[in-house]
Amino acid sequence: MAHPLSTRSFRLLFIGRSLSMLGDSAIPAALTLAVYLATGSTGALALVLACAMVPKLLLLPLGGVVGDRFNARTVALTTDLVRCATQLFVGAELLSGAPALWQIALAEALGGAAGAFAMPTASPLIRGTVEESGLLRANSLMAVVAGGARIGGPALAGVLVLTAGPGWAFVLDGATFAVSAALLYVIEVRHVPIPRRSLISDLKEGWGEVRGRDWYWTSLIAHGVWNGAAAVLMTLGPALFLHGPGGKGSWVVLLQTGAVGLLLGSLLAGRVRPSRPVLAANLGGALYVLPLCLLAAHAPVAVSVAAYGVAMAGLGFLNPVWETAVQSAVPAHALARVTSYDWLLSLAATPIGYALAPLAASAWNAEVPLAVAGLLVGAACVGTAAVPGVRRFGAPAAEARRETPAPG
Repeated sequence: MAHPLSTRSFRLLFIGRSLSMLGDSAIPAALTLAVYLATGSTGALALVLACAMVPKLLLLPLGGVVGDRFNARTVALTTDLVRCATQLFVGAELLSGAPALWQIALAEALGGAAGAFAMPTASPLIRGTVEESGLLRANSLMAVVAGGARIGGPALAGVLVLTAGPGWAFVLDGATFAVSAALLYVIEVRHVPIPRRSLISDLKEGWGEVRGRDWYWTSLIAHGVWNGAAAVLMTLGPALFLHGPGGKGSWVVLLQTGAVGLLLGSLLAGRVRPSRPVLAANLGGALYVLPLCLLAAHAPVAVSVAAYGVAMAGLGFLNPVWETAVQSAVPAHALARVTSYDWLLSLAATPIGYALAPLAASAWNAEVPLAVAGLLVGAACVGTAAVPGVRRFGAPAAEARRETPAPG
């Protein structure tokens, strides 16, 4: 089996995506610091974050349709150029010394809208540059880079903010998008065009592909619950650590341990080939029950930190295995639309968790929503084992699908 990096198109795609992921991972920390330092208002920060998130949520289904109608390379290249422009604009605003909040919010909204069209192209880009036998390894490589970026990105942001100012983090991110666009320009990506129909018809067909696969939509529910539970932990966890024996340093250690676990889980996914990949991926997601319930039970700090590392390793394993399963089972002409629904549910569940966690904590205490979130994650992820399609999705079925000609 040839290594995916031996293929020129995937190699250039990998380089471009790696650079943009590193630049993107530095932005959340730089953005929060930049807006808060400029305005001194948490409300202003919430406004900017909402401007980036809302257009992305609203436009994701449309982004899936565009990703299937046109070559994923063309869509990704265009969105890279848009995000390059928006990040360079925000960087220039911050470097000017007198940034205008409304201009930053508008730029972030445009960048979020571009992200709605870019995100559904991730799977078609990999599938269009890698042979099916190399999909798992290619997805694992991408996941390893994402895990490494989560470790190095915040550190890079901290160095830039403390030494040169937060504006340079946005300039760097804009530059990475420019390089990614240049690399996309010179590669070839296989594409299966779809007939031109109405937007509603395309959306319905994409949803039909989701609804017709019980292993897919039931797993999406589990993954949505996972994301909502992760938002609960990110909302309530810092307070428990700050008022506990470990202090704020232990919360930082927990986050870094999670990033390392994510990286290790991604590496593991590239080396093993589970016979029931969807089931194995979902069971990996179920490991998130450990830190949630241990935090709710006030377990020792070291135990909770270690459990979070294990849970994130489960996520690192889940992501590439799941993406490979989807890429091998979903017809190429519908892949962007199908994955857009995946992103939509995952992103929508996060703000729900952010909103419900403090309300539940004020009504009872932080331990209750953490424990409930843990039980929901365990039930949702393990519960997918009861779904026939999840249990049956395995190597023999994948081989049968590979023998089926793709639609022309």
